[in-house]
Amino acid sequence: MSNPLDTDAGSELFGSYEAELKLVQADLQQKIDQIPELSGEPRKAALSQAERAAEEADEILGQMRLEKQNIPTSARAKVNQRFRNFESDIDAAKRKLANLSSDRSALFGSRYTDDPAGSSDAHLEQRQQLLSGTDRLERSSQRLKSSMALANETEEIGAGTLADLNRQRETINHTHDVLLQSEGYVDRSIKTLRGMARRMATNRVITIAIITVLVILIIAVVYSKFR
Repeated sequence: MSNPLDTDAGSELFGSYEAELKLVQADLQQKIDQIPELSGEPRKAALSQAERAAEEADEILGQMRLEKQNIPTSARAKVNQRFRNFESDIDAAKRKLANLSSDRSALFGSRYTDDPAGSSDAHLEQRQQLLSGTDRLERSSQRLKSSMALANETEEIGAGTLADLNRQRETINHTHDVLLQSEGYVDRSIKTLRGMARRMATNRVITIAIITVLVILIIAVVYSKFR
């Protein structure tokens, strides 16, 4: 049988295909094991069900074959080995099913003849093909619905992400505007401080000049008294 599922070695989608294939493979094997014990109409019904299961397994293998191309090269070798194991198991089951289908005496019981072109056989084959086609169509419809649901979910996630990005962009723009406004306030504050510094320097010069004049006057007065 195939190796157990190793989610570290493949994508989530490939892993989901593996899980689905294991279920179909188990169902196919169960039907094949039941066929040797049946005959007549029950055997034909079991063969038809087993053939549909084999076709479904082939479809899943095809999807896995496409999906494994998206897996990183570092993990692809392990995935390829698991895929080959599945493919070998399904091929073996299909060969066994073909051998069981070729046993016409067990299939038709006492009604079996050597005339393969009998009308009843032709009608039965057409009916089986119709049922098989209808079943494949139903399975394809289910997969299409699942894919559409996944696409809708992905679209909703994408829309939510875009909305988050838009809100973040608005926040960044608002922050940028606030920074520009703050920069204007800083520029005005610097200009105000420079003006205050110039006024302080002017006042200091005036104060020094006044003190100098007063000192000169005092010296003059003192000098005049002792003269």
